[in-house]
Amino acid sequence: MKHPTIPPRARPVESLRRHFAQAPGLPFADVLSAAQLDHVLGACRVPFRDRIFSPLVTVATFLSQVLDPDHSARQAVARLIACRAASGLAACAADTRAYRKARQRLPEDVLAELTRRAGRDLLLEAPAGWCWRGRDVKVVDGTTLSLPDTPANQQAYPQPASQRPGLGFPVLRLVALFSLAVGTVLDVAVGPWKGKQTGEPSLFRALHHHLGDGDVLLADRSFCGYCHLALVRRRGADVVMRWHHRRHTDFRRGRRLGRDDHIVPWPKPAQCPDGLDAATFARLPETLTLRAVRVRVPGARSRSRTILVATTLLDPQAYPKDSLAALYRQRWQAELDLRSLKAVLQMDVLRCHSPALVRKEIWAHLLAYNLLRKVMAQAALGHRLSPRQISFKGTLQTRNAFSDRLRACAPGELEALCRCLLDAVAAHRVGNRPDRVEPRAKKRRPKPYPLLNRPRDQARKAETRAG
Repeated sequence: MKHPTIPPRARPVESLRRHFAQAPGLPFADVLSAAQLDHVLGACRVPFRDRIFSPLVTVATFLSQVLDPDHSARQAVARLIACRAASGLAACAADTRAYRKARQRLPEDVLAELTRRAGRDLLLEAPAGWCWRGRDVKVVDGTTLSLPDTPANQQAYPQPASQRPGLGFPVLRLVALFSLAVGTVLDVAVGPWKGKQTGEPSLFRALHHHLGDGDVLLADRSFCGYCHLALVRRRGADVVMRWHHRRHTDFRRGRRLGRDDHIVPWPKPAQCPDGLDAATFARLPETLTLRAVRVRVPGARSRSRTILVATTLLDPQAYPKDSLAALYRQRWQAELDLRSLKAVLQMDVLRCHSPALVRKEIWAHLLAYNLLRKVMAQAALGHRLSPRQISFKGTLQTRNAFSDRLRACAPGELEALCRCLLDAVAAHRVGNRPDRVEPRAKKRRPKPYPLLNRPRDQARKAETRAG
């Protein structure tokens, strides 16, 4: 359907916004606005030329590729051809060479900045009732991703040493900072899976600037180190994380606040840790004051009957022990967010053959994830829910079902169609399953093919010789 009133350059912006239910009058409509897109492209100095795969069309096609269950570039180009035909525009070539070249031209900073803006702006516009005691909680966690086995990927992100050459796959480590209230990714840091300064705590130092006054950082015990805590406190943020298992605490010492609840000093270590410069280490305080809380886990099926929680929230009246225990329990939301990215959006195994394109593919997944989180926030606000009560997979399925109709509808029908989509999204609730335990095992067996125990080219030659 033609929309002649839309100028050519604004058409891809309009199409991109429609795909994520952006319509005037809806909440959070300013997230990923046309002004934001223009500002990011201008800041990244991306030139516009009269070509089919302009920067905005490339971003939109990239997003459609990662959102589709079929992640192939051919499917993404075919969808673009259908979109142009429906709009009365000339079709582009059906092969993927032009699209692949356009992805190489597109700066990584464009996708990265759009992702950060979408995540940050949605958090800033979120109602206060979605926050924890009026404070923004940010959750950090890490994971690994598998890459195609190419020489360039192997050099940048080597495979584990336990795998024989020619049989393994490059592994990339990713550390993500999420918003607990709305679930968006605020930023990520990536690096090799193994080597000096490639662990999750080291990569997280690159994300400290996203923490500010009044924020609360929620993390597991791998991040519970003196320098991390001190650097976070310098930015005005507090922490709630599990006490490190190598550090002993005695509840008979310190200032007692209640049963299994006390305040203790944590002295500065004698030596500067690897990865932190000496000048920064010298400016850290000589002692940190921490509150240690022992939390008893209900039920007999949990792995730990008690856990120790470390926090800089020292006031037992403003932050009772039970409230801290409930907050730490929500750290599991970061695991679910990573599962949404890796399993639902299929980011666990990437497809690009060079490190630069691999990083762009990651940012494309994260941008799509944040825009789906925006749809969930719109649906939650309109139905008096919290975004965490809505299914991420249900949102993706509903958005994909509405996609073609959103693109082709008349401008006057767009708002009503978007509201219908949001009603359908709000109907997909996450079940209340406390303390659910499921074995991490598959019942259905795969085909009984033998494992490849030599490089593929050698195995192919052996098959040829065998006739």
